[in-house]
Amino acid sequence: MKARALIEDAAFGPEAIKMIGQAFDEARADIGGNYGDVLREEARLRLASAILSIARAGNLDVATLKGLA
Repeated sequence: MKARALIEDAAFGPEAIKMIGQAFDEARADIGGNYGDVLREEARLRLASAILSIARAGNLDVATLKGLA
């Protein structure tokens, strides 16, 4: 999955990547049914980008990352 690779390749330490990945997985599970197969990968990439943007601003709280994304 390209979105997961985007997260894992980000310039964060291992613990931050773990929290970002958890937020991504939880948010993806919440919204995954809102997209058809054609749009699903694009939605995942946008979600990963949104979460990374929030994390780069200094917020690494899983619930906050998930909620804001």
